[in-house]
Amino acid sequence: MLQFPIDFVWGSATSSHQIEGGATEDGRAWSIWDAHTHTPGRTNNNETADVACDHYHRYREDVQLMANLGLKAYRFSISWSRIQPDGQGAINPKGIEFYNNLIDELLKHNITPWITLYHWDLPLALQTEKDGWLNPEIADSFAQYAGICFENFGDRVKHWITLNEPWVVAILGHGEGVFAPGRISKSEPYLVAHQLLRAHGKAVQCYREHYQPEQQGQIGISNNGDWREPSSEKQADKDAATRSLEFFLGWFADPIYLGDYPQVMKDRVGERLPKFTEEDINLIKGSSDFFGLNHYTTLYASDVDPNADVQNEVYGNGGIFEDQYVQLTADPEWKMTTMNWAIVPWGCRKLIEWISERYGNPPLYITENGCSLDDQIENGEVNDTVRKEFIESYLAACHKAIKNGANLKGYFVWSFMDNFEWALGYSKRFGIHFVDYGTLERTPKNSALWYKQVIQNRGFEFSQPDSKI
Repeated sequence: MLQFPIDFVWGSATSSHQIEGGATEDGRAWSIWDAHTHTPGRTNNNETADVACDHYHRYREDVQLMANLGLKAYRFSISWSRIQPDGQGAINPKGIEFYNNLIDELLKHNITPWITLYHWDLPLALQTEKDGWLNPEIADSFAQYAGICFENFGDRVKHWITLNEPWVVAILGHGEGVFAPGRISKSEPYLVAHQLLRAHGKAVQCYREHYQPEQQGQIGISNNGDWREPSSEKQADKDAATRSLEFFLGWFADPIYLGDYPQVMKDRVGERLPKFTEEDINLIKGSSDFFGLNHYTTLYASDVDPNADVQNEVYGNGGIFEDQYVQLTADPEWKMTTMNWAIVPWGCRKLIEWISERYGNPPLYITENGCSLDDQIENGEVNDTVRKEFIESYLAACHKAIKNGANLKGYFVWSFMDNFEWALGYSKRFGIHFVDYGTLERTPKNSALWYKQVIQNRGFEFSQPDSKI
């Protein structure tokens, strides 16, 4: 029996754009993702999140499902343009009312709300009028919006996440152009990342100076990180694996914990990498009460000769290939999810331990972990055995990391229910609840029923050999 600490946080997570719907209701304005999905050719089958899971109208039903599961915590994001339609000016009272109702409903069922302030859905007006995350002024706009949320919800919400996966905003939104706002560039990702970090710092400063002393909450950031295992014992490949981690996770975590970008990034990116001012460093360094980690997969990393004629085509590399020269590969033996992400639980343990060692063993929460499968509903049930085994093995890896001294304090399954998977539309299912997109009926999958038992027992019987973890 793998038993977890008594205060371990058992949660699940979603994001506003992926589940809410109600895209233009009650004063909400479009975000960059609404514009992106309504541009032909940007999403699978030109699908949009106009309705999504209709959580905006069904939140009570969804919270009841969470209560049935025994969830201790629910991580959700706020739609900035529902609260502040143009991202700059007047507050929308109906938006405040919706999130107040959701928070109260969660608390009524003894579920702790964890709020993410930004999960990629920038108010469209900020993009069209001010160049979005490329404009240094956005840090102040974000801090103002964050203040509105602290003011209205902070009496009941004690766990805040400023940004979800800023790497995705920078690389997929401004490097590869597959995510909103759909820009392709070799330099913009670094500029955008810089403003994201400044925005995070200013929001945290706002909270700590004006709200935290009275509200007594915690604030942090959630970064995504995959593990990079050296493909051989050669020093060059070991260096490549570290370099890949630093370009991916270190890019955003180093400034917060160590006060600057990784040296390897400064050396390789040169003038394209912005420099922090003294004021920036004072804002950003030490600006997280916990380390939020979204983790899904692992790849082998190999060093690449800069003179070789090779292109890295592996989706998910942490940064721009020409700045890193790292080739990423999967072991053919590894099982894959329908995202073509490898299932490698030992990579989760290694990443947690790497973070703990590099950043002084901060309190750490897995704020997302899960897998997409080709789920089918048969006779009213979804037998997602692979997802159950995925969660089980990754939790076993988490347990081992705790045993080895990591300060891991919670785990949030992604996702609470099937939803709009960004550019992939409704083609991928990550949920532990099945959503019928015709009727919007929710059905707990077998993984949810298993997770319920885990939460009740604070652990589970684990039969797989330890060597796999």
